[in-house]
Amino acid sequence: MIARLLSLVAILYGLGFAIYAVTLGGPAPDDAPRSDAIIVITGGKGRIEHAAELLRQRKGERLLIAGADPSVRKVDLVRRLRLDRNLLDCCVDLGSESVDTRSNAEEAKRWIERRGYKSVRLVTSDWHMRRARYEFNRQLKNDVAVVSDAVKTEPSFMTLFAEYNKYILRRLSVWLDI
Repeated sequence: MIARLLSLVAILYGLGFAIYAVTLGGPAPDDAPRSDAIIVITGGKGRIEHAAELLRQRKGERLLIAGADPSVRKVDLVRRLRLDRNLLDCCVDLGSESVDTRSNAEEAKRWIERRGYKSVRLVTSDWHMRRARYEFNRQLKNDVAVVSDAVKTEPSFMTLFAEYNKYILRRLSVWLDI
């Protein structure tokens, strides 16, 4: 009986991983509504550049770069992002309080509340979007509309496998209230 139960768990786990791997987050549709703000989580290739382009296109009033290294300054971003210095000064905030996805969401929540925003566009990698969205939904509840805007990548099997396990473990820890 125990072997059958463990076999069932293994099959469900494998099936869950397969579904996870083929249903990665995608970019926001072109007709997605303009948001009050854009939030990008650091840590993946192309994320910050995509968020800067969204700000240039006025898809949001302001940009929070959550999880920025405390040593990074706005002036460091001028060349990298090719943003106009005035746009960078007025409309980009560097958040360096967070160290992981959960604290990214907590930091973003405080930033959103201080500014009174009601809608945000969340930018992260496609393989990271599900867990990021889960954390943001937990923090923001239904108070803030969140539009997912995933940066397309070609994640390796190990990246997907690790992220799937982080997602499952996080859901489990919340469910068990650990």
